[in-house]
Amino acid sequence: MAGRTGVDRPSERDAEDNREFKGIHMRRSRTGFAVVALGAAAAMVLTGCAQRSNQGAPEGGSAQPSVGYPETPPVEVVPGKPGGVFRLGITEPTAIDPYNVQESEGTSVANALFTGLVQVEPDGTVVPGVATDWSANDDCSQWTFNLKPNTHFHNGEVVDATSFKRGWERVAAPNSGSEVSYHLDVIQGYEEFQAGQAPEMTGVQVASANQLVVNLVQPDCEFPLRTNHPALSPAPAAVGPTSDPNYTDAPIGNGPFKMDGKWEHDKGIRLVRFEEYDAGPKAYLDAIEFTILNPQNGVQLETDGFKAGTFDWARMPTPLIGPNRAEFEPQGKWLSKKTNGINYFVAMNAEPPLNSPEARKAVSMAIDRAAIAEGVFKGAQAPADSIVPSLFPDAYQPGVCDACVYDPVKAKELAEKAGLTPGTEINLSFNTGAGHEEWTAAVRQQLEQNLGLKVNYQGVPFTDHLNNMEAKGASGLYRLAWGADYPTPGNYLIPLMATSSIKLDAEGKVTGNNYSRYSNPEFDALVARASATKDEAARNELWKEAERIAIGRDLAVIPLFQRQQFRLVDHSKWGNVNMDFNEDPTFDQIFLK
Repeated sequence: MAGRTGVDRPSERDAEDNREFKGIHMRRSRTGFAVVALGAAAAMVLTGCAQRSNQGAPEGGSAQPSVGYPETPPVEVVPGKPGGVFRLGITEPTAIDPYNVQESEGTSVANALFTGLVQVEPDGTVVPGVATDWSANDDCSQWTFNLKPNTHFHNGEVVDATSFKRGWERVAAPNSGSEVSYHLDVIQGYEEFQAGQAPEMTGVQVASANQLVVNLVQPDCEFPLRTNHPALSPAPAAVGPTSDPNYTDAPIGNGPFKMDGKWEHDKGIRLVRFEEYDAGPKAYLDAIEFTILNPQNGVQLETDGFKAGTFDWARMPTPLIGPNRAEFEPQGKWLSKKTNGINYFVAMNAEPPLNSPEARKAVSMAIDRAAIAEGVFKGAQAPADSIVPSLFPDAYQPGVCDACVYDPVKAKELAEKAGLTPGTEINLSFNTGAGHEEWTAAVRQQLEQNLGLKVNYQGVPFTDHLNNMEAKGASGLYRLAWGADYPTPGNYLIPLMATSSIKLDAEGKVTGNNYSRYSNPEFDALVARASATKDEAARNELWKEAERIAIGRDLAVIPLFQRQQFRLVDHSKWGNVNMDFNEDPTFDQIFLK
């Protein structure tokens, strides 16, 4: 999931999975998969709205595409008072211990339990966490972090530079079982340490109790952003082994909340305010209660729980977005925000029939995103024409994907050029139980009607969906969403499209996040230059140039919809409720009115 979300980063949210792919990689065992048929309702989803197109003005139609629901303005953050228990539903996390936090369910818990070197505001602004400041050498190959003195873990231990070295090495250890340790792979000595060839990660140096020096294998002028990920959290001397559930189910953190008992698997997790929190302002809430729901209908249960008064925050299935907005927005119980994510198709570059830019562009131009946005999402979502979202205005390039424009005539021309003839078989896979059935069925309909393709349409559980994308020889289209772990365009471009992010294992399976297997030396050189460029404006120009190659020219992946999220929350009851950078509630600021 660089997950989600997730890596999607990760549970996918709202109209997405109950496992957000938040810019990270999640590995699961393979099981059998179910096949979902195209139902009559889905087949007719475009009826009456096909004239709404992002092509322009079709005959008798409108030139205006869907643009998504309006965003609700951020709630002003004001001083609050202690008290209140904030309740919400999640699905079972993979982990809440930083060594293996890899999707939004676990991230929402871990971010309340731990404070890293830096933190990220809802708008992507980077602010101090445990570090007061940070600086690089001339070429960004070494970073120095100065820490706040005398901050504490939940057990009273002092957080110092050694705590961070301990935490990072625990994640990178060869027997840790971590699937997110790659966030540390830019640090000198990571590979040797993980391979068991060195006793420590030599690039992490404790200069003094309150100064941490990090040496990198290559220049990275955005390395501090990476330290926002839970995997780079500190660990106390009392930390337990990653194989010991007595610790991993009740980790000792340094964040504004601490565990109240152990994680009760498939039931719930309860956190309480850490009264001695000293890395920042103390939280107002007495407690946060996470109820663990069935992943097959979790978002429906969240909505039901909100209506019943048992949850204070809720996601919702796609069909309920419009009705819920109509019911709850007038009551001041509605939150809408464009977030740091993108919904897209993984297009398998290495295998026929999508192993040419022309084939991928033909498929993309045969999809009427605006019609789907109107017909399925009822105007709640907006078509995407870039992979870097608008949250990064200095690098955002609307229209960089010129093949994201609906043009069935041009699509047929490109398909013929690519050998994508009528009757060609193409796989279209999505994950079940997360609201993707209707809109993917509409895509199937459009590909069959506009290009004459034979679409093998498969719905599988999310675990199997990921495994199928990883598998050697995977072909066709796979639905996915991506949310950045840290606020930079590079956290989209590098994980999703850099050659280094393919990471094939001995069986030929992808173990990185570049599931599409896109590989272009020109693109790789540009993103490496961007990472090594200190000047932010110049760095953004390089990100943009790289996106013009990978998306504008090669269409390595196929952008579909901008990521906009919707939540139910009672603003008359709770103050300071906003959606954070990871699409979670701003737990550290919420108070009971």
